[in-house]
Amino acid sequence: MRKRRPTIAPDLTPVIDIVFILLIFFMVSSVFKKEDVILALNLPNLEASAKEMQDKSVSIELSKLELAVDGKVNSFDSLDALFSTYEKNTQILIYIDKEVEYERIMKLFERLQENELTSFSLVAKPH
Repeated sequence: MRKRRPTIAPDLTPVIDIVFILLIFFMVSSVFKKEDVILALNLPNLEASAKEMQDKSVSIELSKLELAVDGKVNSFDSLDALFSTYEKNTQILIYIDKEVEYERIMKLFERLQENELTSFSLVAKPH
């Protein structure tokens, strides 16, 4: 009878442990982007690529019936008090539904102009 030679193989248990620890670490430490838009808007398509906005920006969403600023539903009457707290160079991202009336859009732009907030961008759905 022949004797079997024991095969020499490295122990992979510590390697597997380290891989699982790294996997758990990256899953826990990763940041998932929260949805920017609170209202269900139907944004127009945009052909050009959108540039990344600053982290310190304010988002305004305008639909047919509602207005939301930074994820909180507001009225046009409360905008002046809210806008007066912002610095003049605050970057404002404006999301407007396709079906919003022109008069409603102009009302928002007037409030921005009255409070000297001129650094804003209209956001469209990337194509």
